[in-house]
Amino acid sequence: MIPRYTLPEMGQIWSDDNRYAIWLEIEILACEAQAQLGHIPEDAVREIRAKAQFNSERIAEIEEVTKHDVIAFTTNVAEYVGPASRYIHLGMTSSDVLDTCLGVQLRQAGEKILADLERLRTVIARRAQEHKYTVCIGRTHGIHAEPTTFGLKLALWYEECKRSIHRMRQAIDTIAVGQISGAVGTFEHLSPDVEAYVCSKLGLRPAPVSTQVIQRDRHAEFLSTLAIIGSFLEKIGTEVRHLQRTEVREAEEYFSAGQKGSSAMPHKRNPIVSERLCGLARLLRGNAMAAMENNALWHERDISHSSVERVICPDSTITLDYMLALSIKLIDTLLVYPETMKANMDRTHGLPFSQSVLLALVRAGVSREDAYVLVQRNAMQTWETGTPLQTLLTADADVTAHVSAEQLADIFDETRMLKNVDVIFERVGL
Repeated sequence: MIPRYTLPEMGQIWSDDNRYAIWLEIEILACEAQAQLGHIPEDAVREIRAKAQFNSERIAEIEEVTKHDVIAFTTNVAEYVGPASRYIHLGMTSSDVLDTCLGVQLRQAGEKILADLERLRTVIARRAQEHKYTVCIGRTHGIHAEPTTFGLKLALWYEECKRSIHRMRQAIDTIAVGQISGAVGTFEHLSPDVEAYVCSKLGLRPAPVSTQVIQRDRHAEFLSTLAIIGSFLEKIGTEVRHLQRTEVREAEEYFSAGQKGSSAMPHKRNPIVSERLCGLARLLRGNAMAAMENNALWHERDISHSSVERVICPDSTITLDYMLALSIKLIDTLLVYPETMKANMDRTHGLPFSQSVLLALVRAGVSREDAYVLVQRNAMQTWETGTPLQTLLTADADVTAHVSAEQLADIFDETRMLKNVDVIFERVGL
């Protein structure tokens, strides 16, 4: 049996040895099923199980002549097995082996990614609790909006990580199918019971209907899920990149001893990990598009998808596994600067409280339109002169006619604006 959880490195999943090991198990399981049905001798299956081996280098030598990978494989196996090898691949077509194997490999890769996501969720949860009440300015269009907390930024990522886990589980379920259905999917030369037996032993479901191949919408869903998860990690990277800008510097990637940021400028500390995440996410999206284009094949099958998948399936799973490892370390070691967050919030001299003043005027009986004009004219003066908004409003008789100076002082209290942080954390399960 092919081990489901013992491949520690993503790259090993896509190695020749792992692929051929899965191919061999598929072929042997098919022989076992055929023997149970009385179609081949049981002693031949025992001999096949005992003697069947492969040599990756020898397979490559044979393929140089045959120009066909599965034929090269079965030829090499026959060299070990001897006469009983005539029962190997009986009634099967190459895609029965290739597509069933790919289902196993993608399930293995998906489970590795799922474990990575679980570790990422744990790290995000810890940092979210740490900074639950770390006040910072919220930004829309890159401009100061209203106060939030750094913990709420992390809570947002935590919730999206949960959705990524859900999507990954669904994608694994979708891709974990196999087929042993023959040249055009009609089971002309073997029983559907063979397919059911092989798939059950490999931890797959039989595809309810297939042609010569498993239909590629499944693979497109899997690769699209990887791309969506990549866009989530890109979101984290983009946020860190903005927060690490010199003019902001509210958070920063960990800069290790001896690390260098620039060959020319010794002072540089650059968000290189976050930038790497943003760049690699583009690869995942491109590969997802290629997977979608693989779905429309000629009739019962052509080979146009095969060359593409030999690149995009290993590349996307290895890339996302790497991105998740980077993201876990990024968030785990992220440097956060609450004092800078407070200083940055003060740079706009109370402008983030403009909506609170607007609503206070409305509740005092001023029309929304008139209240907007009153607050905006003072806010524009704050932008231009740097005079605190609260000072200007307190000196504006049109404002204090409806809202007292004491009420204004209460409005300009950031803690009042964050009274529902606990509620939000409870809703996301933190």
